[in-house]
Amino acid sequence: MIKFFDKFFFRTNNLNDVSQGIKDLSVKTPVSKIFKVINDYSDLSEVRYVGGCIRKIIKKEKVDDIDLATNLEPKEIISVLKKNNFNFYETGIQHGTITIVLDGFKFEITTLREDFETDGRHAQVRFSKSWKKDAMRRDFTINSIYSDIEGNLFDPFNGKKDLENGLIRFVGDPEKRIQEDYLRILRYLRFFLSYSKHNHDKKILSILKKNLVGISNLSKDRLLDELKKFIHSKLLENLSNDKNSTDLIKSIFPQLINIGIFKKLNSIAKSKLNELDFIFILSLLIIDKTDNFEFFIYKFNLSKKDQKRLKIINDFYKSELRDKSFSEQNLNKLFYYEGEQAVKDIINFKLFISKKIDNKLVSLLETYKSKTIPIMPVSAKKLISEFNIPEGKTLGNKLKAIENKWVENNFKLSDKEISKIIGS
Repeated sequence: MIKFFDKFFFRTNNLNDVSQGIKDLSVKTPVSKIFKVINDYSDLSEVRYVGGCIRKIIKKEKVDDIDLATNLEPKEIISVLKKNNFNFYETGIQHGTITIVLDGFKFEITTLREDFETDGRHAQVRFSKSWKKDAMRRDFTINSIYSDIEGNLFDPFNGKKDLENGLIRFVGDPEKRIQEDYLRILRYLRFFLSYSKHNHDKKILSILKKNLVGISNLSKDRLLDELKKFIHSKLLENLSNDKNSTDLIKSIFPQLINIGIFKKLNSIAKSKLNELDFIFILSLLIIDKTDNFEFFIYKFNLSKKDQKRLKIINDFYKSELRDKSFSEQNLNKLFYYEGEQAVKDIINFKLFISKKIDNKLVSLLETYKSKTIPIMPVSAKKLISEFNIPEGKTLGNKLKAIENKWVENNFKLSDKEISKIIGS
């Protein structure tokens, strides 16, 4: 009976842009190969697009990942993939998810399932053959849209209509869905700020606030991953203009204290926003001449490389800034010791936090795009051969002193100055 409803009552035959957009995925990617081997497995086997890729096609956004759902169980998917010599790995096999690598593209394919036990953080699943039951366990109607390769939609909760009307609705009871996975509080805010054409529903806001305590159940990695999606979605301007969303975000990430700067960015900052990465945007949110930066990196598991990058920005702006702080000579020192990324971050940070545009900084930013890090003209070999300094601590100290003087002189150093350092 469920199969009957799946096939006839919830499908929409599309002869429109959505259908064409879905068909285009088969042209631009090798996903049609996956559809063929799964659909050919048996008379009842089937695979469909699901979730974000459908949502983005409806909203005419760039599709950057493709998720698929199938009524085959994981062991059957693996059998099909091995038989057809597909490369794959078991990313979340306990939840029925396998990642297929095909011609340089990655596709996640997941078995239809039901969540039968959850703790707000993890779910135990039962594999299913029902597309409707799989849709019922998803978070929002706009993420519960499926499509075959021809662009025929299976949309049991009218997610397409909700998306077009700017309505963010939970599938089923909102509080129950949140308590199944408290990360849905953040996901709700992300989708609300991305697509909503309405004010917050007061009942939903109340449920979100009531369940904020459940965020503590989530791993720091999951929270950070969702924050990255939030920032990559370029929602900060929308967030800064929505007090309810801002209050909720700050309850979850109290170190994001500078959200307000995105309210009134200058024209240069606005033009650069799409070019800049997560770590730089994060620096704008957490760096404020206090220990806020240290609290954030203590709480979240950032890589050593990202921590160092944030620390360079933090240390620069925590010190007393003067006109010479942004002189080319001072920036050259930073460029030599820390590299191009550090200089770009320092200049961009100033451009973002300033109400007025400093054209000198804009010009400097362009300059450093083509600069190469200078090479110190004096080597240990030169000091040994010309000044008879033996290898050891003294050689290292003299070499370091020469390097410091050379950098201070904007990468210029005379033989006389070298001799003076050697003789001191």
